[in-house]
Amino acid sequence: MSKVVIEHNPDAARLEELGVSSWPTWSKEVPVFPFDFDDQETAYILEGECVITPDDGGEPVHFGAGDLVVFPAGLSCTWEVRKALKKHYSYD
Repeated sequence: MSKVVIEHNPDAARLEELGVSSWPTWSKEVPVFPFDFDDQETAYILEGECVITPDDGGEPVHFGAGDLVVFPAGLSCTWEVRKALKKHYSYD
């Protein structure tokens, strides 16, 4: 399975190229919950801090405010939201 890809602090030109400001937003308080990605998702983290742990035994992935994250289609994982999360997101 593909891995989660994190681009730390992409510059404004990169975010504009992707059209991030026009993507919908999603917010979540501090829970732990399972999630399956049916499609590839690209997310730009506006606020918060999170750790996801792949169900296949892969290493936990940490990300937070300012990160651009690509979650591969087919990823099953557990989310641990450590600080309330707000993100822009787009499905590819």
